[in-house]
Amino acid sequence: MGLGLLAFRALRSSRILTSPNPRHTILRRIVSTPELQNPEAAQAQPESPPPDLHHRAPVAGARVHFSNPEDAIEVFVDGYPVKIPKGFTVLQACEVAGVDIPRFCYHSRLSIAGNCRMCLVEVEKSPKPVASCAMPALPGMKIKTDTPIAKKAREGVMEFLLMNHPLDCPICDQGGECDLQDQSMAFGSDRGRFTEMKRSVVDKNLGPLVKTVMTRCIQCTRCVRFATEVAGVQDLGMLGRGSGEEIGTYVEKLMTSELSGNVIDICPVGALTSKPFAFKARNWELKGTETIDVTDAVGSNIRIDSRGPEVMRILPRLNEDINEEWISDKTRFFYDGLKRQRLNDPMIRGADGRFKAVSWRDALAVVAEVIHQVKPEEIVGVAGKLSDAESMMALKDFLNRMGSNNVWCEGNGMHPNADLRSGYLLNSGISGLEKADAFLLVGTQCGDDLKIFEHFFHSISPLLMIFELRLKGVLGKCPTVLDRPTAEMPLLGLALQGSPRVEAAMVNARIRKTVRATEAKVGYIGPPTDLNYDHQHLGTSPITLKEIAENRHPFCSTLSNAKNPSIIVGAGIFEREDKDAIFSAIETIAKNCKAIRPDWNGLNVLLLNAAQAAALDLGLVPESNNCIESAKFLYLMGADDVSLEKLPSDAFVVYQGHHGDRGVYRANVIFPASAFTEKEGTYENTEGCAQQTLPAVPTVGDAREDWKIIRALSEVAGARLPYDTVSGVRSRMRAVAPNLLRVDEREAATFSPSLSKPESRQEISSEPFGNAVENFYMTDAITRASKIMAQCSAMLLKK
Repeated sequence: MGLGLLAFRALRSSRILTSPNPRHTILRRIVSTPELQNPEAAQAQPESPPPDLHHRAPVAGARVHFSNPEDAIEVFVDGYPVKIPKGFTVLQACEVAGVDIPRFCYHSRLSIAGNCRMCLVEVEKSPKPVASCAMPALPGMKIKTDTPIAKKAREGVMEFLLMNHPLDCPICDQGGECDLQDQSMAFGSDRGRFTEMKRSVVDKNLGPLVKTVMTRCIQCTRCVRFATEVAGVQDLGMLGRGSGEEIGTYVEKLMTSELSGNVIDICPVGALTSKPFAFKARNWELKGTETIDVTDAVGSNIRIDSRGPEVMRILPRLNEDINEEWISDKTRFFYDGLKRQRLNDPMIRGADGRFKAVSWRDALAVVAEVIHQVKPEEIVGVAGKLSDAESMMALKDFLNRMGSNNVWCEGNGMHPNADLRSGYLLNSGISGLEKADAFLLVGTQCGDDLKIFEHFFHSISPLLMIFELRLKGVLGKCPTVLDRPTAEMPLLGLALQGSPRVEAAMVNARIRKTVRATEAKVGYIGPPTDLNYDHQHLGTSPITLKEIAENRHPFCSTLSNAKNPSIIVGAGIFEREDKDAIFSAIETIAKNCKAIRPDWNGLNVLLLNAAQAAALDLGLVPESNNCIESAKFLYLMGADDVSLEKLPSDAFVVYQGHHGDRGVYRANVIFPASAFTEKEGTYENTEGCAQQTLPAVPTVGDAREDWKIIRALSEVAGARLPYDTVSGVRSRMRAVAPNLLRVDEREAATFSPSLSKPESRQEISSEPFGNAVENFYMTDAITRASKIMAQCSAMLLKK
């Protein structure tokens, strides 16, 4: 309570006590206006012209696009004229006019619910305030947002919302960034009139990521609508009626979507918060750094909040072309792996097999001595899936100076299609997928592996249990399931909800958005999975692909009738021996359905790792197929998933990385490197957009940036690289791949039929497509070191 209000009430009380006639202290003020006494005269009186109104900027810098200028209508917001497209709501019109309307349930990317009533405004000729989020704007409508009626209505709504809300602000993790706090300061009272017992709600267990305090819930249903519409799972719903209404899960199960963490961001109160971040820090204690995610090839825009040397949390950052405002659970919660199993000092393996910490000078000298003792063709370098473009450029230049061309990147295979950029990029762009009206997914594991597919059938129905037993071979083989499903089998796949989409969760969410909005048809060739949208499972092997290329499959008519067909090929095909034949069949399909035109390129490759696109742009392609078998000197730059089974036992291995992961067990020398949160680096996502990371926290121990380590090694080895700064490395990159320096710009790949590869004479194998990713939550060195990701694997992917 303010001091002025306290003084006023004290003065008023003293007047009441000293008044000789207490009856005269109760006053009733009656306000009368000429308009109410004489309406006819008020109508006859001409309206005064509005004052000169200066230009108002839309809320949050929003821009309005008019697809057809003739569809524009004009409305008046607080007397200010504004033009908006037809179909805009009153709330959107107010935002264009620069007026921020309070709201709880409304979200621009979700359907309209209209159940919080906080967005009430006054509309001329309307008998009562209207919910601006649900009211369509009409031509000439006069909207008033700052009248006493609108303010009183919002104050009443706020009082009802706070009636059962607990006084948890001092212990609530949402404190400081809570919409309810902000709006109660603007529209709330200093005290409540509710004297009854507040209601309480039992907390729900949604899994290891989302913490629930359901007594704080205001039933805005944002989380329910997000789960149903964006994530595509039916895990959350509204239960009960009236004062007993609450949000929960239907059958007391966990929330299994790979996008479940986004409900934390859209919850306007402290009902849904981050469980790993609980009671760790307040938001005003954190320093935010805008950067990008490197756990997959999408390159989602994120903000890293840190305190001192520690990353405390990761939040999404708005980018309409890439991730909109969502991120996957792996992107949001892997950060605790950045402080576990880190490599702090250079180390050399001794004669007893143990590592010993040494100085940088000694470690570089040992490696430089060994590299001169092997032949140039026996020197091999492998870049890891988290490598930035600067480090890969330095590694390639160094090995080339040592006489070796055997350098490549994890995930690209030994002979990738690196001749044309259109052969390894998502050519239509991530946002461009919304223009497609038919999809053919080939070998892209947008759903999880078969083991997870089996797990979720346990609690569905006896019919599905029989299907599960057939999958396991208990009731015999079921070729209709594993090869070409019947009309009933896709229903079984669609009955399963919530298995993680593993390769690119945000691309899968964009496809779901398109299917939901335009009812686009989706055909899928690959292992049985759940894509959380309607699709036809056409088969599991490339034989189905061959049938489509030869126009012998029913799905051919769907692709032929589509205006903008989109073919998405998974990068896991790079590792197959018959990849040339598969890509030849895919190009034939694209030619038959006219998927490649001057105005549309629907032939797409969905990459797995953040380093793949930049590596192919920089020319990291080995010249020998069996370079690992003949290697005597192997340089692993963060490469932990490369197979070393065929590596000679006497080969010398250098591991340069930030985590003690799989590559360390075979290493002779270890160079500690910086993680992506500790350095400035360039990455190219799967659609060809170059983006940069920025350092959010200091490096750990004696670690250095990757390109600096290679630059120092080149000088000790007598093959000094001609750059000393990161700008020098980028100048070198400009000569090789200038598109990598156009940050935040998507460099589209040109494609012409005259540039297409000749038809392959290789035969397509009947071997089914495999699983590109076995565990969505553990795909690289950082996520494998994360305790949170380990909990997700144990709880959400358990058998």
